[in-house]
Amino acid sequence: MPKPPTRVLLADDHALVRRGVRLILDGEPDLTVVAEAGDGAEAIEKARAERPDLAILDIAMPRLTGLQAARELSRLQPDLRILILTMYDNEQYFFEALKAGASGYVLKSVADRDLVEACRASMRGEPFLYPGAVTALIRNYLDRARDGADIPDKAITDREEEILKLVAEGHSSKDIAGLLVISVKTVERHRANLLQKLGLKDRLELTRYAIRAGLIEP
Repeated sequence: MPKPPTRVLLADDHALVRRGVRLILDGEPDLTVVAEAGDGAEAIEKARAERPDLAILDIAMPRLTGLQAARELSRLQPDLRILILTMYDNEQYFFEALKAGASGYVLKSVADRDLVEACRASMRGEPFLYPGAVTALIRNYLDRARDGADIPDKAITDREEEILKLVAEGHSSKDIAGLLVISVKTVERHRANLLQKLGLKDRLELTRYAIRAGLIEP
């Protein structure tokens, strides 16, 4: 049985742009636009109502920008994939988009070439970056290295990783304190740091992260 098409929410304050993008997407058998929004706040409402698989958001929209909407949608629907479609070839926006939870950044000027592939990459769980964005990422990395800024190999310390694994395996703070020979208070502090650093809410999300990071088996 064929896989159902990816359900797409499209948000842009220009109806003409939405029409053009819709033509590109609806021409593909594996993509279908199920909702359109004219601003960021409406995008959030439509996402709640339609539960799309993928949201394509313009940056400059009234009421809420695409970046603000992306942040809120990432919080409300963590499984929703988000692409930013913009005319801004701007490093600052690009980094903000990544921080907001977007998995891809597509320029409107090349949407006819890149957008379909970006949608598919996003649904495979892969990032999609236009060439200029890749350059920006590499430059940012090299600048930080040159300035002696710390470039962590991973987001969390070894001790936090130990605690993450034990929390994900279902151990209580008291158990973990006993196993690692530290105080319960220290365990709780590490746990709070983990949630904050990784942008997670609770034990369930920590467990999902631990599975993705290969720390525990699903």
